[in-house]
Amino acid sequence: MKKIKILIPVYNDWQSVFKLLENINSKVSTIDCEFSVIIINDASTESRPELLADLRNLKSGEIINMKENRGHARCIAAGLKHINETKDFDYVIPMDGDGQDKPEELSLLIEKIRDYPEAVVTADRVKRPEGFTFKFCYSTHKLLTFIFTGQTIKYGNYTCLPKSIVSELVNEPATWSSFSGSLAKVTKNKKSIPSKKSKRYYGSSKMNFVDLLKHSLSIISVFKATLLIRSTIFLITYLFLVTGKISVITLIPVIGVIIMMISVIILSRREDILDFNNSLENIQIIDQIK
Repeated sequence: MKKIKILIPVYNDWQSVFKLLENINSKVSTIDCEFSVIIINDASTESRPELLADLRNLKSGEIINMKENRGHARCIAAGLKHINETKDFDYVIPMDGDGQDKPEELSLLIEKIRDYPEAVVTADRVKRPEGFTFKFCYSTHKLLTFIFTGQTIKYGNYTCLPKSIVSELVNEPATWSSFSGSLAKVTKNKKSIPSKKSKRYYGSSKMNFVDLLKHSLSIISVFKATLLIRSTIFLITYLFLVTGKISVITLIPVIGVIIMMISVIILSRREDILDFNNSLENIQIIDQIK
């Protein structure tokens, strides 16, 4: 029987996470695998309510409480490192804790790994519940990522990772900055399932345009060498074409690309392998919930 660790980062949104646990417990009852849940509490400022959910179908559950808030991506990175170093497992499934990653799709992920046991299985987003503005910004993010890196990344955190890939991710500095970007970098052996994102269980998304732009640039920074090459080629070609027609208007694309190059170089400094290697020192206490 395969041992699956479900990894869930959380910051304050306990109501959603606990509802997610209930739904996970319900959906895994018919799947012939051993499931455990590991929640990474990213130094939440709100008190955690009592967990009343029925977890009878889970082998175990724990909440890892961090001393300092490090952000969503680094929560996942630290969780992967903790699992890789301390747990007996075959696969890890990272999930967002707000309910948008559907527990109903866990069975589809497991079906796919039975056919392709060595591959990463990604839940590729085919439908999102957000409004037009967010969808437009998200489409722009995907377009920029493709133009400047050549990578088509349709997935987020919701994936199924074989143990071998987890080992590679925890030794890749980019994981400390961008999970999806790092995953695209370490392996091409991917299969996918179509995933329809659900609405959040409670509240609205805290991600704004600036957060989405930073997220996009964090992914692009994983492939900074490709970005720099493509940007340089663009600048040389563009400036050649507009020679004799230089104006404030024609310089806007040049300024935009230069700003992006500088931003990516700055963000790439987040890929600190030493900080990543020491990330488990940020653990304050581990609470067993099952």
